[in-house]
Amino acid sequence: MMYVIKRDGRIVDYDRNKILLAIRKANHVVGKDEAVSEEVIEQIIAGIEALGKSRMQVEEIQDIIEQKLMEEGKFVLAKTYIIYRYTRDLVRKANTTDESIMSLIQQNNKDVMEENSNKNAYIASTQRDLIAGEVSKDLTKRILLPEQISKAHEEGVLHFHDADYFIQPIFNCCLINIGDMLDNGTVMNGKLIESPKSFQVACTVMTQIIAAVASSQYGGQSVDVRHLGKYLRISREKYEKRYQEKFGGTMSEEEITALVDERVTDELRSGVQTIQYQINTLMTTNGQSPFVTLFLNLDKKDPYIKENAIIIEEILRQRLEGIKNEKGVYVTPAFPKLIYVLDEHNCLRGGEYDYITKLAVRCSAKRMYPDYISAKKMRENYEGNVFSCMGCRSFLTPWKDENGEYKFEGRFNQGVVSLNLPQIGILAKGDEEYFWQLLEERLALCFEALMCRHRALEGTLSDVSPVHWQYGAIARLKKGEKIDKLLHGGYSTISLGYIGLYEVTKLMTGVSHTEPEGKEFAMRLMKRLRKATDTWKETTGIHFGLYGTPAESLCYRFANIDKKRFGEIKDITDKGYYTNSYHVDVREKIDAFSKFDFEAEFQVISSGGAISYVEIPNMRHNLEALEELVRYIYDNIQYAEFNTKSDYCHVCGYDGEITINEALEWECPQCGNKDHSKMNVTRRTCGYLGENFWNVGKTKEINSRVLHI
Repeated sequence: MMYVIKRDGRIVDYDRNKILLAIRKANHVVGKDEAVSEEVIEQIIAGIEALGKSRMQVEEIQDIIEQKLMEEGKFVLAKTYIIYRYTRDLVRKANTTDESIMSLIQQNNKDVMEENSNKNAYIASTQRDLIAGEVSKDLTKRILLPEQISKAHEEGVLHFHDADYFIQPIFNCCLINIGDMLDNGTVMNGKLIESPKSFQVACTVMTQIIAAVASSQYGGQSVDVRHLGKYLRISREKYEKRYQEKFGGTMSEEEITALVDERVTDELRSGVQTIQYQINTLMTTNGQSPFVTLFLNLDKKDPYIKENAIIIEEILRQRLEGIKNEKGVYVTPAFPKLIYVLDEHNCLRGGEYDYITKLAVRCSAKRMYPDYISAKKMRENYEGNVFSCMGCRSFLTPWKDENGEYKFEGRFNQGVVSLNLPQIGILAKGDEEYFWQLLEERLALCFEALMCRHRALEGTLSDVSPVHWQYGAIARLKKGEKIDKLLHGGYSTISLGYIGLYEVTKLMTGVSHTEPEGKEFAMRLMKRLRKATDTWKETTGIHFGLYGTPAESLCYRFANIDKKRFGEIKDITDKGYYTNSYHVDVREKIDAFSKFDFEAEFQVISSGGAISYVEIPNMRHNLEALEELVRYIYDNIQYAEFNTKSDYCHVCGYDGEITINEALEWECPQCGNKDHSKMNVTRRTCGYLGENFWNVGKTKEINSRVLHI
């Protein structure tokens, strides 16, 4: 048996009659002197079959046919066959969006509808964005990308991220320069927004900026909330002046201070509530809430650190409480994501702000956020700096402005291309020499794909998104000015992602990368990936980063492609997923401290993006264990997050086993909730313990989609 791998990645049975028909059609077009006999056709087919391959690419078969025809001296026939092949290619490259768009409208295009867990694909505004995305992907595949890159994407060699937005000159994710926009004003929809005169107004303006920024890029964004501290102090000073003028002669200083405190506390609560509710109720132009992260950092050098401590405390209190759903029950909001920075004054060792960290731990236990960044480890890894990752969890490289000052806010990521590591291991079959040769070839493909992303942004005018380029979110360029200077010299980054370090190590060494032999290979591989990005940076002046963070559906896409192409391979393609980046496989037995120690070594190499997770059973009842882990994070790993092993319904708070009812739907036995986005469920069939995303099949089968981390 032999199988043929089609251009779209499908694997079909080999059919010799198709080769017969193709050559015969070319024979009929040329004269008798140029035609080949049936005997020669049989010889060509026999030669292909004699290769003894179990799988062949369709292009490989066609190349052999052309070569054999020319060896027979039938150059006109070979040319005719090439023209026939080219014509077939044109037919294949005709517009292919009709079916995918109609299936979207009919709500049965699961691949597209499930690709982004943050989008509700049933809403009309989201469908408009998804329909436009299908058109963009089609044009990107057929016209905008070189054929070898499109082919590599279809075959799972690499993944060209966000092809549904590639047709437009927009970028991935960013750190909004919110301080500049608040302090110096901005413009939205042609209207001047001046610097706020109070904390409440600053919070409102910030959420409007977030929504405007999210509508003109396709990735996440991060905002440092320390810039709000100034405005909380402005509000306090305003109330102090007002009450002194009004009650100075009739009330004591203590009474006036009490009035001021009460008024400031009320405004603080209202302002933070504005941020939380605005972000979760605003809808961007792509039909989803802004994918925004709030960076909670108590910087000792911040002149408004006291105000910011109060603001961060209130943000955590409101996240702990949750937001009411349509039934009036408090649930965990999807956004904003929260990142809490651990430093010497709040790492639970008797520091001044330990009380806020204790609140953060309680919030993590109930609401799964915040994430944690160790200021200590980050300073070691990024030239003494502490800054937020971007919304997509990628990190910028250190960069200095013309005054020699480090700058991170107002910078962005140009895009991502990810490499399928297990596929290289499958093809190498344990042969290290061949493995490294294949890796070099595929790194070259990734570089070309990344340069396609870069070149697509070159020449873009600032007018395409004034809020980004003209009014402070990224820069303050002139109207009609090109953004090119922000694409070079390291101001922005561009990322090489990777999937499946565990699987490729298992393929090449026979053991996990947590074993000494496997770790040695995995480290060599990671260092080669890092060297590639460093070399590209040196030769181009563009800051490339090695990016290993949450990859959502890509872990499944690569695994499914390889399973169809190579069949079931034990512990590799049989799982239905590949392990993301450098992470320890979810089925390995490893304690939380050892996992952090192990993965911390890879985070240092993967400086363009790194996050690690550990799973804690019944987190809400294990606060002491979480606090111990938080102390450990500060000393040992740059970026980490907690997950839980217990089922949990966010609608009613039920903390037990979520069951499957007779209709084959997941259901909370306490309140009857069937909305999977409001549950955390243990994945028992494969041992995965974390958050599940699923759809119920119509054929009495559960089609589970798990976000493996």
